[in-house]
Amino acid sequence: MQLNRSELPNVDDVIGAHADLLGSQLHSISEALFPPAASKALRRFTSGEAARLIGVSDSTLRKMTLAGEGPQPEITSNGRRLYSLSDINEIRRLFARNARGRESIEFVPHRRSGEHLQVLAVTNFKGGSGKTTTSAHLGQYLALQGYRVLAIDLDPQASLSALLGVLPEMHVGHNETLYAAIRYDGDRRPLREVIRETYFDGLHLVPGNLELMEFEHTTPKALADGSRTADDTLFFARVAGALDEVADDYDVVVIDCPPQLGFLTLSGLCAATSMIVTVHPQMLDVSSMSQFLLMTRDLLGVVRDAGGALKFDFVRYLLTRYEPQDAPQTKVVALLRNLFEDHVLTNPMVKSAAISDAGLTKQTLYEIGPGSLTRTTYDRAMESLTAVNGEIESLVKLAWGRS
Repeated sequence: MQLNRSELPNVDDVIGAHADLLGSQLHSISEALFPPAASKALRRFTSGEAARLIGVSDSTLRKMTLAGEGPQPEITSNGRRLYSLSDINEIRRLFARNARGRESIEFVPHRRSGEHLQVLAVTNFKGGSGKTTTSAHLGQYLALQGYRVLAIDLDPQASLSALLGVLPEMHVGHNETLYAAIRYDGDRRPLREVIRETYFDGLHLVPGNLELMEFEHTTPKALADGSRTADDTLFFARVAGALDEVADDYDVVVIDCPPQLGFLTLSGLCAATSMIVTVHPQMLDVSSMSQFLLMTRDLLGVVRDAGGALKFDFVRYLLTRYEPQDAPQTKVVALLRNLFEDHVLTNPMVKSAAISDAGLTKQTLYEIGPGSLTRTTYDRAMESLTAVNGEIESLVKLAWGRS
């Protein structure tokens, strides 16, 4: 019996039905995890954790509490002292006011005069390389250290936004993404108007959603028209121009780029002062990265010829989801280190069930705390994460001329 193709449903109807079904299910799951009236909140930190973050001893914090100095911690029934991140930052500022010269930077590491805004673009051509996980944890780590951080979700899939408590399909409306600040028509808005505070004190977010794809569609038209639009800015300088408006408010910007080389990614790279390429150490991923680097070179060369200024403080490759006991991965890592030498970060991000388990509930390792997992699993993942982010922080300081 021959199939009558006229009786087959339209593919767009099938895909649309699947999208509605999946969207409805995800909405139900999100409401179960985070009811509509609720919002994500960061856990409180023990006095020991707070002391380590600030860079003082636990006994110093205890003396402050007894003397009634600074924000007072929450005291649990068993006498433990718990601090919020805003408490920790207020204590930092208190110590910085009492310190002199460069000592104050150790408590409040904000940019000083002459230190340029650091814009870190986290990118790769291939999905699943750990870009969003890296971006979220890096932004949160820097906020925990006392920096003023802006996270920009440049990916239309908006996974970074979801990790930071902003669901793209529920919480982000029309003209509320970065597209609002880089669009070509009269609906353009200042970037400051689409920046949101998060539950992480010191970490702000420019959320994303599918609206970002409009930039991929409107940019070719703007180029074909041969006009730079009313503000006289070509596409590759629009993200940088938007950031200039808020540069004085932040120390570091972390951009989670889309997993493709479109106009959005190119604009993000042209706004960046440094680039971090995430690499899963398997040959298929490395082959894909080779194509990504070739295409990036060619496209950025076109941008340079058009007048774009491209000078990075550093370019680093970050090994992600690394399994040290996997012999083929170890060989790939050795190959990359032999080829790129110091351009490969010394510390890899090891594959960990802790990060995967946290991601199931749209959380990060910094949010769940040590009590949510077995101590060994948590400590191993946190040690790797801290080493990676600490190394990137050191590169940022070096770009500023700090030791």
